[in-house]
Amino acid sequence: MPKYVAFLRAINVGGHVVKMDQLRKLFEAMGFTNVETFIASGNVIFDCKSKNAPSLERKIESHLEKALGYKVATFLRTTAELANIANYLPFAKSELEAEGNDLFVAFGAQIPSAEGKRRLMELRTNAHDFHCNAREVYWLRRRLREGAEYSGPALEKSVGIPITVRNSTTVKKIVAKYS
Repeated sequence: MPKYVAFLRAINVGGHVVKMDQLRKLFEAMGFTNVETFIASGNVIFDCKSKNAPSLERKIESHLEKALGYKVATFLRTTAELANIANYLPFAKSELEAEGNDLFVAFGAQIPSAEGKRRLMELRTNAHDFHCNAREVYWLRRRLREGAEYSGPALEKSVGIPITVRNSTTVKKIVAKYS
């Protein structure tokens, strides 16, 4: 049975507060098993017999919108997919390990278009770099805190697909616990 990680957008941000107990119960009500949450930022791990991730995403989004009263974009990855994402090296190891640098992973709904990738690359500065691989956008925020600051919504607008962003440390901790 596949184990999935659901990365949910709009959970415990912007005034949308959801207790993790409530979130687990909402997932259990959909028939998912071994439901767990990982930190209070909308990361839900569960088992499900279905191997149709797009259908599961739609099911989760519909159920959460009905239960919570607002749209919750959902981005599913299997634990195997997540391990590949966590182990992928989008930048030089020295950059990834440099003190003060942070790597973020933006989980996308689909692969960004060539135009979306081009727009994203136009955002690159000395302080920020980006790399696309499959549905993920990797964002390196260097310790040089100069120039424009970016956020998930700004990246989403540039790349042209729905995304949700997590720190790579969170992704690696999920992989370590569930793979």
